[in-house]
Amino acid sequence: MSDASSLLVLNAGSSSIKFAVYGAGEPPVNHWRGQADGLGGAHARFRVRDPDGGVVTDEALKDSDHRSALERLLAWLDDTVGYDRLLAAGHRVVHGGVDFHAPVRLTEDNTAALESLSSLAPLHQPHNLAPVRILADLRPDLPQVACFDTAFHRTQDAVAQRFALPREWSERGVIRYGFHGLSYEAIITALREAHPRIAPGRVIAAHLGNGASLCAMHDGRSVATSMGFTALDGLPMGQRCGALDPGVVLYLLEQGMSRDEVQDMLYHRSGLLGMSGISHDMRELLGSDAPEAAEAVETYCYRAAREIGSLAVALGGVDALVFTAGVGENAPAVRAGIVGRLGSLGLALSAPANDANALFISAADSRPVLVLPTDEEGMIARHTRALLS
Repeated sequence: MSDASSLLVLNAGSSSIKFAVYGAGEPPVNHWRGQADGLGGAHARFRVRDPDGGVVTDEALKDSDHRSALERLLAWLDDTVGYDRLLAAGHRVVHGGVDFHAPVRLTEDNTAALESLSSLAPLHQPHNLAPVRILADLRPDLPQVACFDTAFHRTQDAVAQRFALPREWSERGVIRYGFHGLSYEAIITALREAHPRIAPGRVIAAHLGNGASLCAMHDGRSVATSMGFTALDGLPMGQRCGALDPGVVLYLLEQGMSRDEVQDMLYHRSGLLGMSGISHDMRELLGSDAPEAAEAVETYCYRAAREIGSLAVALGGVDALVFTAGVGENAPAVRAGIVGRLGSLGLALSAPANDANALFISAADSRPVLVLPTDEEGMIARHTRALLS
């Protein structure tokens, strides 16, 4: 497979399609990243950047639906790469359910099976899969591959996936699935390649972005994770509440809120935004003098540290802690607020290294604490290449 050939990686949402283009060599090398955003509105745009962030294309989209955006993307690829050089498209799909434990080449049957899981991830799954149907129509000869955020966690023991509900519901798929699996797989891959002494150990990774979760890994396998049946569980996030007593939901319904109103509050009006009443953006909260902002950040750090303690129990200890994603990679104050509570686990920070966003930010007498960029798109490109091979 020549690096002159290319792989397209897609991550579609309700109003955007993020994409990346990789050479098909081993490992795949990123050539371009971009997105079509504002879809469904009056100001949709199509943007492409090179690996250094330089603008390649930035233009308005005349039509703003997903099909038109994909048509523009394919036309740009034909001009840039050439039709015969595009080997496949790899898609990020949030939910693989109980049956999809690894990436798959998409067919009519398994695409329909994945669409049937939309009730498990209604805010993500339909949008992730919409481009699959569109591309199948526009380029029926283009192979397509689905890569799942849940698949990495299927190595967990049953006890880590089970809810204490009647057995019939577990058998019907009401279990802890976990998410951000592509990110965690990218982290363990980076550790294996650059830090092989750390990778086999008991590693806790903190994916802290607008969505946030934690994963406990041993020998590169997922042992436990903070998210559960949905991506709403676990840590407080930008706009999502995280772990919540289910009795709160019952109470809200009894108070007259509709199901849709409760869903909107838990997914879009809670988390950092709800606690602070200011913003879901950690950068804005860290720069604010408002006590509500400080309280929201403190709660975020406390909950993360408490959950790391839980994962350390699941692992039987911790050998390394890795921070990744937007907040994890760029917010020294948040990392300090979390690790400052983890002294009993043998973890401590070097303040100068942490402030500099260094690779290793741990103190001399601490177990390793690292800051690593995640690369979910690169992971999808690797899986897509492997399936084609």
